[in-house]
Amino acid sequence: MKNKRKTPRVVRILRIIMPIIGLSIGAVIAPLDLLPPLLAPLPANIDEQLEEAVGWGLDGIILYIDRGDRDPEFYAAGYKNKRTGEAADPHALFKIGSIHKLYLAAAAAQLAADGRLDLDGTLGEYLPEISGRIENADRITVRMMVQHRSGIPEFIYQPGSNWFTAPTTEDENLALVLDTPADFEPGARYAYSNTNYLLLGRILDQLLGYRHHQYVYDMLSQRLGLESTYFTLEEADPDLVASGYWYKDDTDLKSRGGSMIASARDVGIFLRALNDGTFLSPPAQEIYRTIYEFEHDGWVPGYHSKARYLEEMDAVVVQFVSTTGGETWGTAEVIGGKSTAISNIVYRRILRLMKKGE
Repeated sequence: MKNKRKTPRVVRILRIIMPIIGLSIGAVIAPLDLLPPLLAPLPANIDEQLEEAVGWGLDGIILYIDRGDRDPEFYAAGYKNKRTGEAADPHALFKIGSIHKLYLAAAAAQLAADGRLDLDGTLGEYLPEISGRIENADRITVRMMVQHRSGIPEFIYQPGSNWFTAPTTEDENLALVLDTPADFEPGARYAYSNTNYLLLGRILDQLLGYRHHQYVYDMLSQRLGLESTYFTLEEADPDLVASGYWYKDDTDLKSRGGSMIASARDVGIFLRALNDGTFLSPPAQEIYRTIYEFEHDGWVPGYHSKARYLEEMDAVVVQFVSTTGGETWGTAEVIGGKSTAISNIVYRRILRLMKKGE
C-alpha cells in the first residue's frame, strides 16, 4: 500500500482560513452607494462635507451646531424644494418625527413634579374608557409608557397602517391596536412603541383639560422664547417647511405622514436647555433623569433628524436630512457596530471635523 502524500502545511492553513476570509469580506463589503462616503478623505471643513453629502444622494441637509462658548453655527446644502429649485435653508422648518418624544417626556416630568401627574398611576385609571381594550391596562403605568416598557403594540406595525398616506387621526392609529394581544408583560422589557406616546398625549390632555400641545408651546415660549415649533403641519406655514424625498425619487413627501415641525435652531435651544437643566424646574429635572433620554432621532418618510448633546465638547448638534430610503437611512446595515446609513456616516464625519477644528 502506497503512502498518501502529505498535504503541505501552508495549504492546510489556507483551507481553514479562506472560508473565514470569504465570510468576512462578504460581511464588510458595502453597497456601491456607500463606497464614496465610507472611503472619501475628510474634507477641509463642514461646508464642503455637506456638499459632498448631497453628491452622495442626500437631497438636502441642514445642520445646527451650538458649542456653548461660541455663536451658533448654521449650515445647509442641497434643496429645500427640488421642484422649484429652492436651495436648502438652515432656518427652514422640518418634520422632526420622534424627537417630539423628548418634549412629551419633559411635559410629563414637569406635571409629575407639580403633583398633577402620577407616573405610577395606571393607564386604566387615567383612560378608563379604553382600559378594557388595551391588555394589561390595569397594570401598565405612565412611567412604563414613557420608557417604552408597557408591552402595548406599535400601531405602525399593524395591518392597515401606512406612513406614506396622508396623516391619519390619533383615533384611527389607536384603533389599530385596540383589542390586540400585548407584546409582553408590563415592565418585562423594552420595546419602542409610538402607541405609548399617543396614549401619553391623551392622558396629558385629560389632566390639563386642553390639548397638551398648548402646554408644550407655553413652556417653550415662556422659558426659552421659542416660537418656531409646531405639533402638526397644519399649524405651520407649509411654505416654510422643507420638502422631503424618498431616495432617487422626486415626489415631495411633505404632506405624507404626521409629525411635529420645528426649526433646527428651536430643537437645538430646547435640547441644550433640557440637558443643562434650565428647561424644567429642578424637581422636574430630577424626575426626567429617571424616566427618559436626553437625545433622540426622528424619522418619517422623507425626513431623518438627529438631536444630540455632546458632553465632551459641550456641543449641541442638530442634523436634518430630507431624504430617506435606499442606503440613506433605515435599511443600511451595521458594520463594526456603526450604521452604514449615509446620513449617519455624514454625522460621524461632521463630529470628526468639529473635533479637528478645536
